[in-house]
Parts: sequence; structure tokens; C-alpha cells
Amino acid sequence: MTSPPSPPRTAEQRKQDTLDRLEHDVDAWVATADARTGTPYLVPLSFLWDGDTLLIATASASPTARNLPAGGTLRLGIGPTRDVVMIEATAEPLTPAEIPGDTADAFAAKTGFDPRKLTTSYHYFRIRPKLVQSWREANELAGREVFRDGAWLVP
Repeated sequence: MTSPPSPPRTAEQRKQDTLDRLEHDVDAWVATADARTGTPYLVPLSFLWDGDTLLIATASASPTARNLPAGGTLRLGIGPTRDVVMIEATAEPLTPAEIPGDTADAFAAKTGFDPRKLTTSYHYFRIRPKLVQSWREANELAGREVFRDGAWLVP
């Protein structure tokens, strides 16, 4: 038997919980689509949150690395299904040379993964959220948007 869901969180608490997830979680499910065929592609990738954007890295030959420059948009899912943060975003491709050393160091420290030390070619992408939704149960579906068009919806 399952227990009843907790009462819905306030908008302020959802925002704080979302920021905590962005700061402390390491991995996200990243969904892109082939711009020509529309074929979807879903992959887990590690990320670094800088307070405004996420930074991800993927092998240059991967479908994600091909899809993002062509389509420029993606969705990310962070957390378990009953405490999820969903992000619709745009992506800016960056070569490893365009990443400041301290940012690349922070990415490697947080994720335990340093693309600079691999022999395989990697690309970074700066992910700029456009819409962020946060919910735990059906009772939080109303009001799940916490960020829209570059701004948090609560102070």
C-alpha cells in the first residue's frame, strides 16, 4: 500500500528545491531530435549549473552533438519521476578551447569526468533554460512552472 502524497509545495519551496537540484544533482536525461528526420534521442549526461545556465559535454560524434547545433533546442529531466525538474532550453555549442579553465575544472570536479583528458573529441554546450517545471505528484501539476522566458516566476 502506498502512502498519500504530501501536500503541494509552495511556489517558493518549489523554486528552492529546483535550485538545490540544479546545484547538487550531477546527471540529467537530455532529449534532442534529428532536425531532418525528427528522430528523438535520449541520453544521460552530466552537467554543471552556474546559476543561469547548464554546461554539458558529449562526444563530438554523438547524436546529441549532431542534433543540438542543427536544431538548437532540447529538454532535460533531472531527478526521479516523483520529484522531477523538466527544462526546455536552447543550446550554444562551445569548443573545449572556448571553455574557461576554471569552468572546465569545476565541470570535471562536479561530474568526475574531464573531457579535456580524453582522446575522443568532445564538444561542450551551454544550455540556456527557457521553461522550467517542477513537480512531485499530481497535486503539484497546477503551478508546476517555476521559470519562464528567462525569469523565475517567484522571487
